[in-house]
Amino acid sequence: MYLSVIIPAYNEEKNIEKTVRSVFGYLKSGNIGHEIIVVTDGSTDRTVDIVRSLKTEIPTLELIVLEKNMGKGFAVKTGMLKAKGDFRLFTDADNATTIDHIEKMMPYFEKGYGVAIASIALKESNVAVGSEPIWRRVFGKIGNLFIQIMAVPGIRDTQRGFKIFTAESAEKIFPKMTIERWGFDIEALALARKFNFNIKEVPVDWKNAPESHVGLKAYFQVLIETIKIRWNLWTGKY
Repeated sequence: MYLSVIIPAYNEEKNIEKTVRSVFGYLKSGNIGHEIIVVTDGSTDRTVDIVRSLKTEIPTLELIVLEKNMGKGFAVKTGMLKAKGDFRLFTDADNATTIDHIEKMMPYFEKGYGVAIASIALKESNVAVGSEPIWRRVFGKIGNLFIQIMAVPGIRDTQRGFKIFTAESAEKIFPKMTIERWGFDIEALALARKFNFNIKEVPVDWKNAPESHVGLKAYFQVLIETIKIRWNLWTGKY
């Protein structure tokens, strides 16, 4: 199987059907061998029911239900460890970065990269109007400087929910993951560096959903988890 697409979903009844249909339609039209794994993370709305109903018409769709909210990192890890594709993408349920961006990212694997990540910090990136409020831009830039110093120097945007791993890199990285919530992206990239996988940062078009679950609290949580990642690297826990 060529590609596994993991979609973590927490109370995404407004977005999940459109996103799954978009992903499936694109991959089917391109005759790309794939699986779509939706991991619902303790959802209390209709997300689970919607995905179950889609399974009757989308044969490549799988559903993993986490009864308790464990965090996006835990959901992505669960999907990655279940995946069977030669390449493994996790993407956000709100479709902030559309599936066709794989066309820009996949060629880098032929050049020896083990991970390719979406970025809105590069000059060629395009952020839709209203997707990134001023407070998020400010905290994002300050936070990224800290993240670069502590964990992943040179990576300008660690937090986009659109990252592709080779099977080899995913199988080395995700069993070692300890961060279950917002800081998991940083941990995954820090582990990629530790295991000598090259990371390619790729500019993307990005449109954040108005009902995004990422609030100010998440930024402080990321900084705390970044310190934990640095400590784990220093002490050889990984």
